[in-house]
Amino acid sequence: MRDHRFKSYDPDQLLLLPQDLRSWLPENHLAWFVSDMVEGLDLSEIIGHYDHLKGGRPGFHPAMMVKLVMYAYCVGVPSSRQIEKKTYEDVAFRVLAAGYHPDHSAISKFRRRHLEELSYLFIEVLLVAEEMGLVRLGHVALDGTKVKANASKHKAMSYGRMEKRIRELKVEVDELLARAEKVDESEDRRYGKGKRGDELPLELQFKQSRIERIEAAKAALEAEHLGKKRGSVEKDDDDPGMSSSDDAPGSGKPDEKRQYNFTDPDSRIMRDGATKSFEQAYNAQVAVDCDSQVIVAAEVTQEPTDTNQLIPLIEQIETNTGQVPDRALADAGYFSEANVRYCEESYTEPFLAHRRMKHSEEPPEGPRGRIPQSLTVAQRMGRKLSTKEGRAIYSKRKQSVEPVIGQIKHVRGFRQFLLRGIDRVKAEWRLICLGHNVLKMWRSGTGLPAPG
Repeated sequence: MRDHRFKSYDPDQLLLLPQDLRSWLPENHLAWFVSDMVEGLDLSEIIGHYDHLKGGRPGFHPAMMVKLVMYAYCVGVPSSRQIEKKTYEDVAFRVLAAGYHPDHSAISKFRRRHLEELSYLFIEVLLVAEEMGLVRLGHVALDGTKVKANASKHKAMSYGRMEKRIRELKVEVDELLARAEKVDESEDRRYGKGKRGDELPLELQFKQSRIERIEAAKAALEAEHLGKKRGSVEKDDDDPGMSSSDDAPGSGKPDEKRQYNFTDPDSRIMRDGATKSFEQAYNAQVAVDCDSQVIVAAEVTQEPTDTNQLIPLIEQIETNTGQVPDRALADAGYFSEANVRYCEESYTEPFLAHRRMKHSEEPPEGPRGRIPQSLTVAQRMGRKLSTKEGRAIYSKRKQSVEPVIGQIKHVRGFRQFLLRGIDRVKAEWRLICLGHNVLKMWRSGTGLPAPG
């Protein structure tokens, strides 16, 4: 019965005319921004993969799939199963899919097949942000964060343990072979030749397979050791997965503590600075424009320390944008005399903390006046950061790159990679950073540049 006090409500009412999808979301919704963004990107590399297909059932349009994936990374839903679920339950996903519901296997296959092309959209989106005036490179802040690998640290084994375990397994195999031979002799006498038990061969097969896997892992560590460049290897005393001085080139074999993970061999045991715990992880790096919090360079490394990451990040900024930043800000993990010299030679003024400081600690105010030339590189840097101008500039680091990492890990919930292997993980990290940049561009309110 109709109640005239309220608007008509009938969940079973059939619609006579199709609804306009544009009416389902507000005009300024993130989904429309993503849709318009993708429409302006060059997807020819992705679409070109399907040129050879003839006949058969038509697939989902690549533009629709890119929109779904990009929006999913923006809102922190990277799981293909969750994306499929969202196309039924979430209006924004449903609008971007235009009523289609690609299953999770199709989404996963699309992402896996076009992972490289999708990750390179990071640069295309960055160039759009530059057109919008969000990339100025006056001050760029660098930082790294440990992100868990898609692998358990309990599936790792040290080089020393490998050698011991191989010896143990070979002894067990010899014992099983001896037992098997006795069983065979006994059964031959009892049943005749050609009869044997089935349990022992299965156990032998497992142990021999285990030996082969451990020997392959051991060989991989040895190959990595032999392939290292000559020179000292920086040691992180807090990281059991790092090589010690005994693991330097010239020694006979890897350090006994050197780890190998059987699930994701490219990942490493690293100490998470936030939790102080050791995790099977990767070191994810970002360089952020301090004015807009747009990520201008993104990288992933297997090294737990940040010292060797400054130069690659500065070089990637130039590759991505065609210019170098005026000033580079980073904590003590990035400090080295070589990094300071590189920045100065690249026309980027370095502001690198030369010693570790507590999170709330600011560089102390130092003496005024011209900095003496007789000071060491570290002393000169400390003196520069202690000036009023240096303190003000360095403080931009906490206001830019640290919040970016917080937004990625705590707001959008990205704390573990879905993919395995260093190349695939690098591509996944670029997708994560792409999603962050799209959010920053949308929230800026600037609007996308007009099609050229």
